[in-house]
Amino acid sequence: MSEQRRRGPMGGPRRGMMPGEKAKDFKGSMAKLFRYMERYKFRFILMFIFAIAGTVFNIVGPKILGKATTELFNGLIAKVNGTGGIDFEKIGMILLGTLGLYVVSACFSFIQGFVMTGISNDVTYNLRKDISKKINKLPLNYYESRTNGEILSRITNDVDTLQMSLNQSLTQLITSVTTLIGVFVMMLSINVWMTLAALLILPVSMLIIQTVMKHSQKYFQAQQNYLGKVNGQIEENFGGHNVVRVFNKENDVVEEFEKDNQKLYESAWKSQFFSGMMMPIMQFVGNLGYVMVALLGGVFVIKNSIEVGDIQSFFQYIRNFTQPIQQIAQVTNLLQSSAAASERVFEFLEEPEESQNETSPADIEKLTGDVQFEHVKFGYNPDKIIINDFSADVKDGQKIAIVGPTGAGKTTMVKLLMRFYDLNGGTIKVDGYDIKDFNRSNLREMFGMVLQDTWLFSGTIMENIRYGRLDATDEEVIAAAKAAHVHNFIMQQPGGYDMVLDEETSNISQGQKQLLTIARAILADNKILILDEATSSVDTRTEMQIQKAMDNLMKGRTSFVIAHRLSTIKDADLILVMKDGDIIEQGNHKELLAKKGFYADLYNSQFENKASA
Repeated sequence: MSEQRRRGPMGGPRRGMMPGEKAKDFKGSMAKLFRYMERYKFRFILMFIFAIAGTVFNIVGPKILGKATTELFNGLIAKVNGTGGIDFEKIGMILLGTLGLYVVSACFSFIQGFVMTGISNDVTYNLRKDISKKINKLPLNYYESRTNGEILSRITNDVDTLQMSLNQSLTQLITSVTTLIGVFVMMLSINVWMTLAALLILPVSMLIIQTVMKHSQKYFQAQQNYLGKVNGQIEENFGGHNVVRVFNKENDVVEEFEKDNQKLYESAWKSQFFSGMMMPIMQFVGNLGYVMVALLGGVFVIKNSIEVGDIQSFFQYIRNFTQPIQQIAQVTNLLQSSAAASERVFEFLEEPEESQNETSPADIEKLTGDVQFEHVKFGYNPDKIIINDFSADVKDGQKIAIVGPTGAGKTTMVKLLMRFYDLNGGTIKVDGYDIKDFNRSNLREMFGMVLQDTWLFSGTIMENIRYGRLDATDEEVIAAAKAAHVHNFIMQQPGGYDMVLDEETSNISQGQKQLLTIARAILADNKILILDEATSSVDTRTEMQIQKAMDNLMKGRTSFVIAHRLSTIKDADLILVMKDGDIIEQGNHKELLAKKGFYADLYNSQFENKASA
């Protein structure tokens, strides 16, 4: 698969939404999220009960506090008229009771916050765990069509967004709705007309909320998508900064990054603008309600329809009435973020997986290394077949070389052999069993690989070699290193086998890396080996060392060697010459030279180039 086919001109993600697009399915995304959280339903019920209880106790407080104000007002009037005084004991009891209510309310709120924090953390923990499992089940073409940063963004940014919005939005939504209903009931108990005046702000509030939701949803979605694209570019550019510098592409990279960063800035700015403008508008609407209630309250006090303390309680209630509306408005913005993040996360979790388990899988324990290719037909795109009719019969223990020009299909055949892709036609058999008869994971246990691009992780040399077989002893690791002709080099390093390789493994040479991967493959002791251009990026002296190590590795094993340097595969039992997806010649080195065909031309051209050099 070509690099251009996988990515755009600058290596950015191939997929991604354009700014302004709405979530594909807002309701569906939220429904999937809530279905995912069904396992926590009992904890949700507990959180729900405590949230409502805490809110109810908090709602009752202003009504009781208003009685203290009324008692104080009546006491002052009585004192002025000389008919009595202020009953501080009664006021103290009222205030003490109110304080008790607020303390109980705070305790309930603390418990519900504790429960909800646990739920949100458990949800994100399990989401990351499911994503981690999913990563190992996705087919190879998924990763070849996306950047690492885009995938990483779903595991980090999107899951973090879900955690934050879950922790804030659900409890806020429950308490806000409960407060809205409870305050409405309490307001009605004080005065119906004042309540109706306060309710006039609701249509205006709902219109504002609806308008903001309509305009902000698309920007939250675009923000999440461009955040993933920016992360992908950062990861890619930092990982390949040497290549960027060598080709003097710093300005192009910065320009491409600035384009996506600008789009991220614009979508983030717009989403945050809509989110931020809601609060001041809602406060303005709420203040209009205050004015209307103040006028009506004054009239009713004059008419002795209500008490002074009721006006104070009503003002607290109307503040508590507008506040949950504002909070609900904020929750709607959080839900936009949740929907956008949830959509991306579940889109990843619902990607088609490789079929992992066969109903009656073949056992690999007693198999040897016979491999048969029978009229193999394949194309990365079914409409564009690149391997038309590939047939070959490989016996156990043979060394098979696959040669041909770039794009002939050599590496593709290896991917098909390990079933990274399924065939469009024909079969591949191991000891007479179709590779489809094996579980993919079991099938791949038969293969050891040494690739042109070495992969070592940050850790000690001992740990990197032992990765081939995790239960290997230190003695077995050292024996494998000796067989790979890398033991002497290791012992010359500070710390020996305990030397720590850095993240980029830049503290050892390319040839040394290759020898370590060969030692790892020797330790793994697989039945079939695949060596893909293992010596193409090293000097001649190092190539000789690697060749000796590979000879030790290939002893007694069926080996597939992909090589451009034909001098390294002259001793192969069978050479398959590929061109345009087909085997055009096969035989050993001498037989193919005698035919004076494509292989002979290819070999002689390399010899002539070396002589002219």
